[in-house]
Amino acid sequence: MNNVFRLEPPSTIDPLPPEGRRRVFDDGERVLYDGYWIKTYPVPADSLQGKKSLIEALARRLFNHTEHGLNIPGCRLGETRQSFVAETDPGRRRVKAGMLAGALFNRATDIFRRLVELQADGVEVGSDNALMRECGQCLLEAMQLGRFVLHRSGEEGIDELWGEPFRAFSIPVEDFYESRYVKIGQSMRDIDRIADAMVSAFCRIPTFEAVEAPIRDFADAARIKTETLRTDPGIFDVWAHLVTAGERLASFTPQAAGEASEKRSGSALHSVSDGLQLLRNGRDLVFYIARARTPMPKSTSEYIERCAAYLSSGRAPFVPAPLPA
Repeated sequence: MNNVFRLEPPSTIDPLPPEGRRRVFDDGERVLYDGYWIKTYPVPADSLQGKKSLIEALARRLFNHTEHGLNIPGCRLGETRQSFVAETDPGRRRVKAGMLAGALFNRATDIFRRLVELQADGVEVGSDNALMRECGQCLLEAMQLGRFVLHRSGEEGIDELWGEPFRAFSIPVEDFYESRYVKIGQSMRDIDRIADAMVSAFCRIPTFEAVEAPIRDFADAARIKTETLRTDPGIFDVWAHLVTAGERLASFTPQAAGEASEKRSGSALHSVSDGLQLLRNGRDLVFYIARARTPMPKSTSEYIERCAAYLSSGRAPFVPAPLPA
């Protein structure tokens, strides 16, 4: 099992290492971002073939985390654009913007795939090639339209998922990998912010005061998952740990479970059912961040506010229903 190394607060003698500092631990090299020593991986070759594999992996990741119905084949780009341009209803236009982004993204990957095949046949493909320019333009437009797309859960969209393929296309692969470590550090930070908010709210309510251990265990597992690639040999243990830790948190049984609410002297009456739902909402949000390996700042801030509201009022604020799974 891998371990995430959290940087301890510096003493007055030892200065804080700079962001991006690398250090070798017992389990291999790690890089420091946002106070976390993040596991690093070998950088693929900076070639058309290497970028093709990277962009295809980013495509699978993108469509795995966005709302349904956006994976439109690149060959249907023209009709997708026509439908988007003709749409006047704001809600449907938002959805069609996402569909257009998906078609543009797939057109770009189609072009890149053909370019790699040409290069394999001995054809020189320069950066000023017309198809290379069209590929970049498709990725850029998809990135711009990606702001209309929601996460599969109905939470905020993750713009990074649309921007990363364009960056992978336009910058050296080594620089792209480094930018991913930055986002992983930010994701770990937000996972801990969510866990801290949950502990701060729930552990001050007698019914839920025993919930800290499952929250911390789940957050630890989520941080490890965030830094671990699916191709890592340790992914089997990492994923199993995350899932089972999430199950334990979601199945937490409050004290005096038969009562609908509990009163602490001088505090609000806390709804147990609201509290359990809020716990599960937090579990889900951490799952989304850990799987996408990208922060969700708006959803994180809103969840922290809901925890504070529940602590003060005894009721969890209304949350819109999620999109169909």
